[in-house]
Amino acid sequence: MTLSCRNISFPFNADRWLTRLTRLSACVSAAIVLLVITFLLLESWPAFRTIGVSRFITDESWHPLSDRFCLVPMITATALTSGGAVIFAAPLGVCSAVFSQFYAPPRIAAWHRRLVELLAGIPSVVFGLWGLVILVPLLAHLGGSGQSLLAATLVLALMIMPTVALTSSSALSSVPAELIRGGAALGMKRWSIVWQIAIPAARSGINTGVMLATARAVGETMAVLMLAGNVPEMPSAIVSPVRTLTANIALEMGYATAEHRSLLFVSGLMLMGVVSAGVLIAELVRGRRHV
Repeated sequence: MTLSCRNISFPFNADRWLTRLTRLSACVSAAIVLLVITFLLLESWPAFRTIGVSRFITDESWHPLSDRFCLVPMITATALTSGGAVIFAAPLGVCSAVFSQFYAPPRIAAWHRRLVELLAGIPSVVFGLWGLVILVPLLAHLGGSGQSLLAATLVLALMIMPTVALTSSSALSSVPAELIRGGAALGMKRWSIVWQIAIPAARSGINTGVMLATARAVGETMAVLMLAGNVPEMPSAIVSPVRTLTANIALEMGYATAEHRSLLFVSGLMLMGVVSAGVLIAELVRGRRHV
């Protein structure tokens, strides 16, 4: 039996078209990112030119209508809420993944994963409503109205935990079975196998999940808008009301004009820079581990 030229050449034509398609997709993806950055730079330029970068830090407070443009309180609030959420969510997400992969019976592990996936799909406004009705009244006993840095941080942690859990679970499931069986053959306990073999082998995937969760926390708007209190001042305690950069953009873009509007785009450029820096740091750390 012989193969015709048409049958022989088809796979090569398919590979050629697939190569072109993937290259085009990669170029389009990179172009979109560059266009977004260019758009933010163009819209931010009037604020850089007329206000200057130094006033974003040295002004007394944030009152654009009174010609005061300090972004430090909102940058601080963004860093505290996002960082605190990651500190809470990362251990919980990794422990959730370890439980489903190494400790839970198969049926329970399947249901556990479905519940985590369901949690990941809940809209942020629903988390905000839950926080307003349940969490805020509880935190009000600690002082203030309850809408505070702590409330926003706890709800953000709940929102990003499924991202860490699902990516960590996928990373742990990709660990070669030979490594796990080798540890068991050496007489290692289950926790020793998890801690000394599985987690180090899956560290790259776990770190990726943490970075994705961090990016979501930095960019979250609605839940933080509903729970943080929206006061553009430096927090003096964890129960103090704060305003993040994303919440500030959402609150003021509707009526902002001239330099005020341009300064909101500066906030968006800062958020883009924070996420990009996080991705770059993760890649550098990953590269050093592979060296």
